[in-house]
Amino acid sequence: MVKRFYSFLAIIFIIQYVAIAQIPTGYYNSANGLTGAQLKTALHLIIRNHTQRTYANLWTDFQTTDKKSNGKVWDMYSNCDFTFVTQQDGGSGGTVECQFYNREHSMPNSWWGGTQDTMYTDLFHLVPTDKYVNNARGNSCFGQVTVPSQTFLNGGKIGPCSFPGYTGTVFEPTDSFKGDFARNYFYLATRYENKIGSWSSDMLAGNSFPVFTTWAKNLLLSWNTIDPVSQKEIDRNNAVYGIQHNRNPFIDHPEYVNLIWGGGTLILVNSITIQGQGGITSISSQGGTLQMSASVLPSNATNSTYTWSVKNSTATINSTGLLTAISDGIDTVVATANDSSGVKGILAISISNQGSGINYIDLSDKVAVYPNPAVDELNVDIKKMQLLPDNITITDIRGKMIYQLTKVSNHQKIGVAELEKGMYFITISGKNCKSVFKFIR
Repeated sequence: MVKRFYSFLAIIFIIQYVAIAQIPTGYYNSANGLTGAQLKTALHLIIRNHTQRTYANLWTDFQTTDKKSNGKVWDMYSNCDFTFVTQQDGGSGGTVECQFYNREHSMPNSWWGGTQDTMYTDLFHLVPTDKYVNNARGNSCFGQVTVPSQTFLNGGKIGPCSFPGYTGTVFEPTDSFKGDFARNYFYLATRYENKIGSWSSDMLAGNSFPVFTTWAKNLLLSWNTIDPVSQKEIDRNNAVYGIQHNRNPFIDHPEYVNLIWGGGTLILVNSITIQGQGGITSISSQGGTLQMSASVLPSNATNSTYTWSVKNSTATINSTGLLTAISDGIDTVVATANDSSGVKGILAISISNQGSGINYIDLSDKVAVYPNPAVDELNVDIKKMQLLPDNITITDIRGKMIYQLTKVSNHQKIGVAELEKGMYFITISGKNCKSVFKFIR
């Protein structure tokens, strides 16, 4: 029987994906209203005790946390297109750029030592990097270089520091990632507040606050300003949270940097105004889209960022504000300030000519997916269908597709032994049929 519907499980999936891709409700409540060392300590108590990874886990983790849109490794030390696994550090080589990538501690291991502590595998400062550039950097501090002794393909440099207060040899990453590394360091100063006072480096002051020497603090504050939080960082923050179950507060709330180390005061958002591109407030084409934008006041708000959402299921909206129509009705687009103000901007959008959904044949009585939970293998049995579906896909709870089959038979065995333990969704679809099933690995 043909039904007009959206699979209930698909709706549940969308809700769960949105929930995991955003800051959990109340996550930072205990930090509200604090500044300076008190704020840093409150954040420490929130983000400590994360799930520790093994050093070997990191190779697989990077495939979730550091994948570019072309499927290649996102390396902040070079502009190479490394292939996951194939160009993974081979133990030898790395005599020129773009041969191998490896696991880089953005704050070198020699500053704190030890391989068993949690910071040794903490994904918030471990990133995949070009092995040659990584080796060239060695244990050098980050810094600013005017007269480089060596320059790399993406503009990174090694040489004497020209930033006021320090003249030693430093590594300067390319401009587009300076803020990323600064916020990594602010995270480390907070997550390991109870340990960092004993670490040794020309960037560290030997205390739990302010943690950094004056020149290093000024450098990191300037990098945090010139390279604001990017979508790459937001996506990585969410991905790491899904793996080790804590977050980088300075990506979620960039204003915390100034409140702790900048001696600033918090200027809250007091209004958000939403507008559709060109002033449009409706979508009338089937599956049509509308780019939304928002303006924030005051213009000098400490954190002027916001998060998009919709109140109804007649449309979806992504993190950039692109609204996509689903079914007829009125949906309310919401932009919520990412500070502690609670301010929201709202705009009603009329959606028409969508019908009440997509015409799909429900396959739930024609498909069996078992066992559930699955250990090594998942079976998909399709019965009583003259025309088989076209695709079988598996996605994780974050919406990342991890398996696809385009030649479907009546009985399919899918190996799942390599999957991390957790919940997954298997979608079986054809030209006019679709169902989503949930399973546990």
